[in-house]
Amino acid sequence: MTVINGEVTAGFEPVLEAFAANFAERGDIGAAVCVYQDGRPVVDLWAGVSDVDTGRPWERNTLQLVYSATKGATATAAHLLAQRGALDMDAPVAEYWPEFAVNGKADIPVHWLLSHRAGLVTLDQPVPLGDALSWHPMAAALAAQRPQWTPGTAHGYHGRTWGWLVGEVIRRVSGRTPGRFFAEEIAAPLALDFFIGLPAGEQSRLSRMVYRKPDVDLTTVPEESVPEELRDLVVAWRDPNSLSNRAFAVTDPADIDFGSPQVQAAELPSSNGIGTAHSLARMYAALIGEVDGVRLFTPETLAAATKEQAGGPDQVMVVPSRFSSGYMLPTEDVPMTGPAAFGHTGRGGSLGFADPGHGIAFGYVMNHIVGGPDDVRATLLAQAVRRSLV
Repeated sequence: MTVINGEVTAGFEPVLEAFAANFAERGDIGAAVCVYQDGRPVVDLWAGVSDVDTGRPWERNTLQLVYSATKGATATAAHLLAQRGALDMDAPVAEYWPEFAVNGKADIPVHWLLSHRAGLVTLDQPVPLGDALSWHPMAAALAAQRPQWTPGTAHGYHGRTWGWLVGEVIRRVSGRTPGRFFAEEIAAPLALDFFIGLPAGEQSRLSRMVYRKPDVDLTTVPEESVPEELRDLVVAWRDPNSLSNRAFAVTDPADIDFGSPQVQAAELPSSNGIGTAHSLARMYAALIGEVDGVRLFTPETLAAATKEQAGGPDQVMVVPSRFSSGYMLPTEDVPMTGPAAFGHTGRGGSLGFADPGHGIAFGYVMNHIVGGPDDVRATLLAQAVRRSLV
């Protein structure tokens, strides 16, 4: 039986039970979950091992790659600049990034980048990975790229390109890379253990990922064996020219080794954030209220940042999705605790969100990448938080 470490405030025992069940029944190897309520931690748990090869235990300060949950941190940086009057979300991107104003992109407003409406999900010519990690070649390629659809008429998840697009606007406006801006303006005031671009000295605390192959590869089975609700998605994944595939093939090679120290040290504001569950929850708590004297968003910024900007069929994910300017909004596939919640998931199950309606902020990170419709670990934790509020 896995030993669960940490603290749970009375009334939130269902979260402890769900967390323990994730290890006993759902494949967690090393993981942590944290919940803030009204600016104070009420759940802070961790368990398991952070390195299956050495048996190194998961500690309170173990760091974990969270993949696309990084987007919530990057969106927060952009909205903080808007709150300070340095960035106008309704202004054309080209006002801050003049090279962007080509190939039908001159009038794209900033908030279309954040809400996945710009149509810049892929590149006609992938950028060598080393160049992409150095930042500027990828930004230049995206500035020159023609959109895949008329901007503003549809939305599709910009899984990889989103980070360079939004990050370049942050860089142009602030004069700092997005990772540095986040570190100085968000992480430092809140004492967050979260990085976009991991310093070399933090490598020893990093958990190692474990990837589980799916029990059934739906892309190889006969079409009639695929559940009807998944057939459109499977058709898209079987087509190498679909946006579902091309959106994640913007570098050469397309597969990025996120376990590589070189990749972890670079700034990929869409997908290589590394931190703790506690820091993820703490950041979201500071968006909806005060945390130890720090509040990141005013009520006006919070309302603007979380207003729905895109909803319905997703051109990349081929399932319905909802986005504000940078944050995911609740759907059947994105577990949160109320209709006013906002946040972001990450590959394999990581999740961070805030629910201003209940004063809740949540962070869950884990090193076992399961994925697929059968992975309900984050969902059950979020449901346990909701039950604790009754």
